[in-house]
Amino acid sequence: MNEKINQLRKEIEEKRKEILSLQKEHPLEEIKDYSFKDKDGKSISLLELFGEADELLVIHNMGKECRYCTMWADGFRGYSEIISDRMPWVLTTPNEYNIMREFAEKRNWNYNYVSFHGTDFGFDLGYEKRVDGKSSFMPGVSSLIKKEGKIYRAAHDFFGPGDYYNPVWHFFDLFPKGDNKWIPKYEY
Repeated sequence: MNEKINQLRKEIEEKRKEILSLQKEHPLEEIKDYSFKDKDGKSISLLELFGEADELLVIHNMGKECRYCTMWADGFRGYSEIISDRMPWVLTTPNEYNIMREFAEKRNWNYNYVSFHGTDFGFDLGYEKRVDGKSSFMPGVSSLIKKEGKIYRAAHDFFGPGDYYNPVWHFFDLFPKGDNKWIPKYEY
């Protein structure tokens, strides 16, 4: 059985490499320079979030209303310095800046986050759905690059249980009961 499992893992890794290769071949998607609110309510543009870098990692968070997104965001506390050593990155939220600041401070988020409340950022990048005047958000990540004063998305992916971006699910998967219907909490 271990031989079969190892073979499947190898096939999954090969498929992942194929996906990454296809992403690199995909044409860049130009996106506009959106304006956000930082944790103090000051306007900051998407271009400004790059700083001097030509790459920016953007986390699409659904806001404080989502326990799952909160768990992902809590996990970034441990990766913050590591990711920041490679490139600038930011968590984006549909919550108003003051609501997110209060929530983030309680959770000791030690990284940059901005509010896209009132903008089309989530919708334009495919992480907001609008039906009958109501918005719903989805979590994920986008890799952005800056080239000749313009912004492009190179790749993106969605977050969800079992994805590559939160190891918790993979640890649970090692047990016969899997996640055992576990649901993230706001307090542990």
